[in-house]
This record gives sequence, structure tokens and C-alpha cells, in this order.
Amino acid sequence: MPATSTRGRGRSRAVAAGFLLPALLLLGALVVYPIGYSVRRSLFDRSDTSFVGFDNYLALVTDDSLRTAVRNNLIWLVVAPAVATALGLVFAVLTERVRWGTAFKLVVFMPMAISMLAAGIIFRLVYEQDPDRGVANAVWVGVHDTFAESSGFPRARPLPVHPLEAAGGGAFVTEEPVRAGVPVLLPLVGVAPAQMPPDARPAHAPTAAGTEITGTAWLDFTRGGGGKPNAVDPKELGLKGLRIEAVRDGKVVATATAAADGSFTLPADRADGAVLRLPASNFREQYNGVEWLGPSLVTPAVIGAYVWMWAGFAMVLIGAGLAAVPRELLEAARVDGANEWQVFRRITVPLLAPVLVVVLVTLMINVLKVFDLVFVIAPGSAQDDANVLALQLYRSSFGTDADLGVGSAIAVVLLLLVLPVMVVNIRRIRRESRR
Repeated sequence: MPATSTRGRGRSRAVAAGFLLPALLLLGALVVYPIGYSVRRSLFDRSDTSFVGFDNYLALVTDDSLRTAVRNNLIWLVVAPAVATALGLVFAVLTERVRWGTAFKLVVFMPMAISMLAAGIIFRLVYEQDPDRGVANAVWVGVHDTFAESSGFPRARPLPVHPLEAAGGGAFVTEEPVRAGVPVLLPLVGVAPAQMPPDARPAHAPTAAGTEITGTAWLDFTRGGGGKPNAVDPKELGLKGLRIEAVRDGKVVATATAAADGSFTLPADRADGAVLRLPASNFREQYNGVEWLGPSLVTPAVIGAYVWMWAGFAMVLIGAGLAAVPRELLEAARVDGANEWQVFRRITVPLLAPVLVVVLVTLMINVLKVFDLVFVIAPGSAQDDANVLALQLYRSSFGTDADLGVGSAIAVVLLLLVLPVMVVNIRRIRRESRR
């Protein structure tokens, strides 16, 4: 009996080994061998002929681009999983209280169906600097212009033959004081006809008025050529909305705004003998929004795209955990006088802690491998500022100045960064299975 039992166990082990062998061969060929080769290759130089030890690893902290990649990866590791998990928790809790919660969850989860490449292209357009193309800047500029008056004629300026001179700070003043009964001409150039106000009308030559100071501010440019400087020609348009100030002894004594035909009037009793000033607010550059993909904001911008994609993933997992929370505990807390914030903070969140840990750990592993979004969204001029280890791995291994030794060192570092997170996750899963 013992011999038969021993032979049976041996046969069972052989059968088990036979079934496991293909999987072990695939695991060795696709996982173990590449890891071993990467470790060995990281200890050799660019040509794989000279042993350099840990020099390739030291480059990670001495080379500026590699150091930036390490710093950005730490930012990603801390910020992106936390923000995505927090948003997923908020969405999961709030959608339980609305009738259209299922539709909302579908919309939030929908970005998960989009590839990283497609999401990168979408957000590259969203973050375009031109407000006419980039949604983010279109919204930002719209809000800004609601609360801050925009310039009407950026880059407008007088010519040397015009009776205006620079006054400092971007303003212009008349060369001579103005007098009642003497029409004032305020010609400017530098405004493209297409950028003129749509309701601007042909400029009206001023006429003398004894009780007022009259004048015309117009674009001294005739499309197609022709016309005379300092003279209002028939095809020239008035600078509607141009602000004019009468200044005496450094103080503004009267103001006017040019009409659609460029005409304006000032009271002679206050403006007579003053100089007219066109303030710099007429000419400052139009606000074009935020440089989302500039050196200072490119990493937060790319993280925003990542959160847009993965907040739905966090919401679905947390929502599944929330469905398993005993409602009796929540109702008992409310009966005892706890408000909704106290119920959320002291009961809901602690009960969801295992699920939150799963989501957080999964996203931490995911962000360590992020590559597509950074590669597609960050423009070439800001790619060094948005650099992460996975992107640097690609650049070091396959770029124009490839160094497979450094690339292999980055791959090993990424593996070492992921391993502790995976160990924590495996231990947690084992603890959960024992309960």
C-alpha cells in the first residue's frame, strides 16, 4: 500500500509538472529571461563590450533629464492615484443619491474605452494655446474677459508723421495741447482690417465746434493702397471704442470714447489746453489664456488627462464596494444624530478602506508605467519638463542617441519600484482570502 501510494503521488506530480511545463516555459521566455538580460545589460556600456558596474544607475541621479524623469515620476506616484481615487469615491457616493446615477456612471466610465493614444490626441487639442482651437483656453479666456476688459486694438501705433508721440508705458499723447474750435486728428496704424470692430463705420472728418473739442480717431490705412497720411480718406474706418483722455498737469480732466465712425467730443471748459492721451489699455495684447503645455504646467496638465481617464475606473470599483456596505449601520448613525459628513467620514470611508487600498495600489502600479499620455500630449519643446521614467526608457533605448545600458538601468529601476507595491497588494489579497 505505501509503495502504491508513493507511485501514485509521483505520477500525480509528473502529470502536474507536465501541465505546468508550457506555462513555465512561456513565463521563463517572456518574463524571467528579459528581466535577467536587462539586469545584465544595465551593467555594461553603450556598446555592450565594457563592464561599467553601477555607472548607468548613477546616471539616473546625475543626468538632468533623468533626474527630471525621477522627480516627475514621484509627482505622478503621489498625485495621480490620490486624485483619481478621491474623485472616484466622491462620484460613487453622490451617484447613489440621484435617479440618473447609472447614466452618470456610464459617462464617467466611458473614457476607459478610449486608448491612451486617443486620449492623448484629444487632450493635446484641449490644451491648445489658441483659444479658437483649445477648449481649455477658450473657457479660460471667456471667464477672464467677463471680469477684465480686453484691449480693443492691440499693436496699434502712430507713424512718425502722425501728430502723436509715445508717453511711456505703452500710451500715446498729442504733440500739442488741444484747443476749442480746432479739430483733433488721432490717426493710427497697425490694425489689420479684419480685426477691426465689425460695426466700425467709415471715419468722419471732424468739424470745428466752439463750445466743444471735437476729433476723430481712425485707422489711417486704405486697403489696396492710396490715401494720404493724416487725412481721413473715404475707405478708412473709425476706431470704435478707443478711449481718449484729456490730461492737464498729470491729471485726467475729461474722457471720451470714439464712436463707430471714430468721432469723439470733449467739453471745452475742462479739456481746453490739455493734451489728449490714448492710454495703454487701448493697445495691450489680448489675453490668450494659460500656457497649459508650457514647462511649468505640462506635468499637471498630463496628470489631468490621466485622472479624466481613470476616475471612472476608481468610481466603478468603489461603487461595487459601496453596494456591499450594510445600510443598517448608515441609518443607525443618522438616527443617532450624525450628519452626512460624519457618516461619510467615520463610517463609509472606514468600511470602504479595503476597496480604496485596492484602487490606490492598482493606480500606483499603473502610473509607474505611464508613457503614452506624456509622449503624445507634451510638445517637443516641453517634453523634457514632462519626462517620466517610462518615456525616458523609450528615449534612451530607441532615440537618436540610444544607450541600451542606461535604458536597461531604467527598466530595472521601474521593476524595483513596482515590486514593493505588488508585494503589498499580494499580502492584502492573501489576508482577504483567509477571512
